[in-house]
Amino acid sequence: MSETAAAPVRHGRRLRLAAACAVLCAVVGYVVMQYVSGEPAPRCTVVSGDGDGASYELSAEQAENAATVAAVGTRRGMPERAVTIALATALQESGLHNIRRGDRDSLGLFQQRPSQGWGSERQIMDPVYASGLFYARLQRIPGYSRLPLTVAAQRVQRSGFPQAYAKHEPDATLLAAALTGRAPAALTCAGRPDVRPAGPDEVRAALARDFGAAVAAADGRVIRVPVAGTTAPTAAAPEGDLPPGGWEVAHWAVAQASALHIERVSYEGHEWRAGGSWGAGGSGKSGGPGYGSSASGSLREVRIVTGQ
Repeated sequence: MSETAAAPVRHGRRLRLAAACAVLCAVVGYVVMQYVSGEPAPRCTVVSGDGDGASYELSAEQAENAATVAAVGTRRGMPERAVTIALATALQESGLHNIRRGDRDSLGLFQQRPSQGWGSERQIMDPVYASGLFYARLQRIPGYSRLPLTVAAQRVQRSGFPQAYAKHEPDATLLAAALTGRAPAALTCAGRPDVRPAGPDEVRAALARDFGAAVAAADGRVIRVPVAGTTAPTAAAPEGDLPPGGWEVAHWAVAQASALHIERVSYEGHEWRAGGSWGAGGSGKSGGPGYGSSASGSLREVRIVTGQ
């Protein structure tokens, strides 16, 4: 190679090296700032409702997406096992991140491919749409709830790594138990006080987006969500016809706390506050007299307090 030809090559290498150093410095600087400021990225923790000490930690973004996946499942009348399969699949495919990249044209939470008939790029990048289509295809599999999780997931996904879903089953099981409402007060999130505060209208819109025809009344910063007094349904029913369970909505609100700047969530005498965990409160305290059940006793309410 001549001297003149070698010069551009050396120059290009220097530019790439400088760019790599800049990225590394930015990452190191971010980590250092997190330690110095004492403000680590917001985290969430889900614990077992069976008293066996099992737990799983995830980021606020992962919790938000997991809550949406679970809400769409309940909206469609899917059982907890279906939600577990969906969550394990999303953990394997995207780490529960709504990513705009993947193998070939794979996109989103479930790495669905437009070229394989999963929908347009815009549709697949919508977690509600992507979750709904996953459940729709799962329902077509005879006896899917009795199949090993990795088999059921593989029949939907047609992955090149069919055994990979199994390792996520324990974490997905914990998440599904909390997010379908079977395990009460099982999910806590730190919240993120530095984000732009969302108002009640944004919370109500998010509830309608994930749960369908969810009805929520707002009074200032307080949103009251009427819920069924039971846990998540196990029989299929038309979308929007099933009121969500109370602990499902309560955990959904906690999972969305960072994105929607939710400060408090109360249900059945329990209260969660941003930065803390579930404790006594809500009914008859911050919720006011009679809070927690309707006059008929057939419906209850989850109370959500926003940052503005």
